Amino acid sequence: MDAVSYHFFSLTWGRGAWYKVNKEKDNLSRLLRSNGAMTHPNHEEQIVFLKKIEGQLRGVQKMIEEKRYCVDILTQLHSIIGAVLRVESKILQKHLETCVTDVLKGSSETERNKKIEEVIDLITKFRKTT
Repeated sequence: MDAVSYHFFSLTWGRGAWYKVNKEKDNLSRLLRSNGAMTHPNHEEQIVFLKKIEGQLRGVQKMIEEKRYCVDILTQLHSIIGAVLRVESKILQKHLETCVTDVLKGSSETERNKKIEEVIDLITKFRKTT
């Protein structure tokens, strides 16, 4: 059984689990894509990594409460920073592959220039924080 349909949603089997699919939302997404409007990518796969990061942060809090050795705490913090940067990188990659690419392919020159400016601003902001 690959799919079960109900009035407003359907259940679809994938990756070993059932997923609820909102029919109206899917139809709206298809309509927006066909009319050239931008849709936003799904970043739900990053939630698993964010939950792991959340657990690591709780671990560091506990290490501090337990007055653990500074180098051990710093090592864990460095690991957390790396994990956050990986999530950031995946979201940025998806943004470039979807949102930016869609605008560059089919929008007006004004919209393309706005999107290019958005990416430049984002890169500039990232440089300031590193």
